[in-house]
Formats: sequence, C-alpha cells, structure tokens
Amino acid sequence: MATIGDCIADATTRLRDAGSETARLDAELLLGWAVGADRTAIVAHRDAPVGADALRRFEEAVARRATGEPVAYIRGIKEFHGIALAVDARALIPRPETETLVEAVVAETMTRLTAPGRVPSQEPIRIVDVGTGSGAVAIGVAVELRRRKVPVTSVVRILATDLWPDALDLARENAVAHAVADAIDFVAADLLPPEPPEFCRYDVVAANLPYVRTGAIAGLPVAASFEPRAALDGGDDGLDVIRRLLARLPDALADGGVALLEIGGDQGTDAPAAAGESLPGWTATVEPDLAGLPRILRVRR
Repeated sequence: MATIGDCIADATTRLRDAGSETARLDAELLLGWAVGADRTAIVAHRDAPVGADALRRFEEAVARRATGEPVAYIRGIKEFHGIALAVDARALIPRPETETLVEAVVAETMTRLTAPGRVPSQEPIRIVDVGTGSGAVAIGVAVELRRRKVPVTSVVRILATDLWPDALDLARENAVAHAVADAIDFVAADLLPPEPPEFCRYDVVAANLPYVRTGAIAGLPVAASFEPRAALDGGDDGLDVIRRLLARLPDALADGGVALLEIGGDQGTDAPAAAGESLPGWTATVEPDLAGLPRILRVRR
C-alpha cells in the first residue's frame, strides 16, 4: 500500500513536470483533501498508508491539477484572512493580497466607530463591497468586526454587489457558512445599484475589481484560465472598470466617506492619476501591501 510519502513524491514530480511552480505544496494540499486531513498532519505522518478510496481521489485531483486547474477549485475551498471560503468557477479565487483590502476596510470602520463624540444612537457605518465575487471582502470584514465584538447587525450595514447572479449565490453560501448572512445584503448590480438602496450613500466603498491589463491576460499562470475572465480583465491599462466606479463616487460616497480600491502592483502611478482625472479636487493616495507593492487606492472627496 502506498504511503503518504510515496504519494507526495510521485505527485510532486508529476506536477513539476506539468509546469507547476508549487508542485510539492500542491501535492500536500491535494492529498490532505483526499484523505480528510490538514496539511500539517500530512507532513508529520509520511509513513502512514493511504487507503484505496483516498488514493483514487488523490490521483484524480493530481490529474486535474496537471492540466492547470487551480488547487482551490479542486478542493472547493480557499483559505482567506483566517477563514475558509467555498470557491468554484462562479467567481475569482480570493488572493492573499486582497487581505490588505479587508484590513483597510476594518481599520477605517473601527476609526469611525470609535471617533470622539460618536454615540450608539448614530446612524450605522455604511459599507459597500463592489464586485463581491465569492464574498471574500464583505465576509472577511464582517467576521473580523464580529471577532472584535462589534455588533455588526446594528452599528454597521454592509452591502455586497455583483453583476453575476451565480457569483452572488456563491457569496450568500459563504456568508451563511460563516454565520454573517444577517449582516450582509446581497444585490445584483453593475458596480452599484441603479436606484439608491434604503441607505443612500456609503461611508466606505470597497472594491476588488478587474485590474489586469488585457495584454497581460495571456501571460498569467494557466490556473487563471479556469477563472472568469470578466473578473480579471481591466482593459488596456487595467483601469477601465475602476474608472467606471470612480465616476460613480460623487453620487455614491457620503460626505467624509472614503473609497478603498484594490489595484495592481504596477498601477501605483496610473491609478491615482486616473482618480485625479475623474475626480478633480479629491485626494487619491496609494497604500502598499505586505510585500511593499502598491495595493490600495484610497480616494476621499
């Protein structure tokens, strides 16, 4: 009977030959999924035998990964900001760099909630996650605020939008799984609802919109070809969809509100310039992610 070590060694070689740059990690994650254990257990028990059913699941998963299919789609989950989200071809797989956006939204929300002079009877902080996809940002924010003992259903109101109903279904499923479905309203919309929702303007507009340059799509890893292209392609300079949202901000953003938009690591100059063109007189600054790359475009009225 094959052992964990045998399976990992064989799969690592196969996936490396297929072009995976993370072959060993892929193999360990897929075997853990196949046997129902986490990666730590897989690494710690190399001599343990792998049963026939688990071995079959593992071999099928490795074959799929060898074609380029993302590990997250094969496993059906992606770890993001301390939670596990269901993922599939309905939406983009959440990236680690998007955790920077979640942290920025949480920090902005906490600053507003703890501002001197704020009283419990004040209107809730209004947040919209534009282009929610799997729900990663909205759910990540809601879960983190709950962890900080913030009563999210009373002092914060979160709206999550997406153009694609299938993506919204996935986001709702994830919200239910993390017990924050009562804290988030999900609405099908092209960026923002055409008619104002019950709360008309937003204190915080968050968005992880497509920002990959069209010409760069072909050069992305093969795994990206399994994801919805509309969730990646941002036009010639990667800022087409972001510009459309910037144009909506004068009507959407409350007085004193802020927009936090994820951008590409090569857009640290172009993104604030686009904001300046769309919103003369507003301030636009760029904040880095943990790798020091431009990641968040912060826009204020």
